[in-house]
Amino acid sequence: MNPFIGPEGILEKRSQYFYPCTSYFYRNPPQLVRGDMQYLYGHDGKRYTDFFAGVSVVASGHCNPEIAERTAEQLRTLQHTCTIYLTQPNVDLAERLAEVLPGDLRRTFFVNSGSEANEGALLLARLHTGRRGFIALEQGLHGRTYLTMSVTGLQMWRTDPQLAVPGAEDVTFIPRPYAQGMSADDAARRSIDALKTVLEERGGEIAAMIAEPIQGNAGIIVPPDWYFPEVKALLEQYGVLLISDEIQTGFGRTGRMFAMDRWGVTPDIISMAKALGSGVPVAAFASTDAIAASFNRPSASTFGGNPVSSVTALAVLDYIEAHRLPKRAERLGGQLRAGLEDLAARYPRVLSEVRGAGLMLGAELSADAPELGARLVDDVLEAMKDRGFIIGKNGVGRNVLAFQPPLVITEQDIAEMLTALGQAFEEADRAAEFWTQEGAGDGNRA
Repeated sequence: MNPFIGPEGILEKRSQYFYPCTSYFYRNPPQLVRGDMQYLYGHDGKRYTDFFAGVSVVASGHCNPEIAERTAEQLRTLQHTCTIYLTQPNVDLAERLAEVLPGDLRRTFFVNSGSEANEGALLLARLHTGRRGFIALEQGLHGRTYLTMSVTGLQMWRTDPQLAVPGAEDVTFIPRPYAQGMSADDAARRSIDALKTVLEERGGEIAAMIAEPIQGNAGIIVPPDWYFPEVKALLEQYGVLLISDEIQTGFGRTGRMFAMDRWGVTPDIISMAKALGSGVPVAAFASTDAIAASFNRPSASTFGGNPVSSVTALAVLDYIEAHRLPKRAERLGGQLRAGLEDLAARYPRVLSEVRGAGLMLGAELSADAPELGARLVDDVLEAMKDRGFIIGKNGVGRNVLAFQPPLVITEQDIAEMLTALGQAFEEADRAAEFWTQEGAGDGNRA
């Protein structure tokens, strides 16, 4: 007897019991029932090679046995107490993080999600500076709590219609260091000029600037190497803190332990989640002794730093170190990028631009016609799913294929995926209805 209700059964229950905001990928979605490192399996036994990793979460692989065994043992030993009691796993984890965090960041506050981590980081900045204001980049994504949503520039994730108009109160947005039709340096210079203007006019009111080192959901946007060093220097002139949102980029994905390490920049506060737990909820924000000292009024997170999450994160850090995942991401990212750029040369009408770092790469489709590109992305995702490959999508126009696989992916996995992707592009390039702005199906759901 098949124990699974199947995709239709799941969709029926979702329609009855989920909020209508809950979306999903694919016109014909599979029911996923098992994971094994870089692979996922459907209820019908079909295997999928995962190139999205739950949006950068399972960087160490699905159900990694080296990690899962330690998680299970802790679950059988001591599951929960809270930080008001003394347990060893969370202090061991804090100590371990201090060894891998950039610069002199060594104080950690544990929470459960990236939104909470960014919320705590923003609160810490206000407590330390005594100021209210924030600067954020246009099209950034920082969370779904009220404050993190307020500093989110990506319109589709500013869910609350009652949010203050950007710039009207505490949050000022500046252009991100990217714009179609502009060179990378020109776009970054425009962003820097806007930052200078804000600091000159309101620097004394600004507590911090929050930024993703590489914008993930906005299309895998990587600034020029000089951008964040210059941002940090400008902020320091006005006593404004830099919060690095490393929720997606942290723990090896970009070829470094943290993406800011690529540019030699040490932020004042760093937020982390996703890959730290490799599927188990664990998140944190970290800072220096001096900044952390400002957070001295009573506070706690009921589940933050619980023994199971802490032991899991320690196992993740052990695995990252033992298997040199940042170096692996850099090397395999080079292979994946070269393959995508080759496809861009072969199918310029389909694939407009490849960008990213390490194993965090984006491929923008039909950049000059984003609505067409979004429909094309949906068709490519469907075709790749049918061929046994899970790929993500993002971008302001939802027309960017997102490649953020588990860092345990192999050269063969990448080669096979690129072959299948080439076939999907060939089909798309031959489909005349695409280029008449018609057809392309009804799209995916998310």
